[in-house]
This record gives sequence, C-alpha cells and structure tokens, in this order.
Amino acid sequence: MNRLLAAALSAALGAALAGAASFGVLALINATPDQPNTPLVTFETPGQGR
Repeated sequence: MNRLLAAALSAALGAALAGAASFGVLALINATPDQPNTPLVTFETPGQGR
C-alpha cells in the first residue's frame, strides 16, 4: 500500500509541476518586449521641404 501511495503522490506532483511549467512558458511567450517598436529606417514623404 505504501508503494501505491508513493506512486500516486509522485504522479500527482509530476502533473502539477508540468502544469506550472507550461503556464510559466506561456507567460514568457506572451510577455511584451521592453524595447519600443521603432523603425530602423525612415523615408521622407513627398511634400517635406529639403
């Protein structure tokens, strides 16, 4: 009976750990970057004075 209880507890702990890891990975994927999204190159539009 002790082995069965240990197996059930380790399976439950593994499932909880896998679920927490998946939520952590999803949170990292959906995180917004710290840097602003500014273009590296800008072009003059017609009508701007030179």
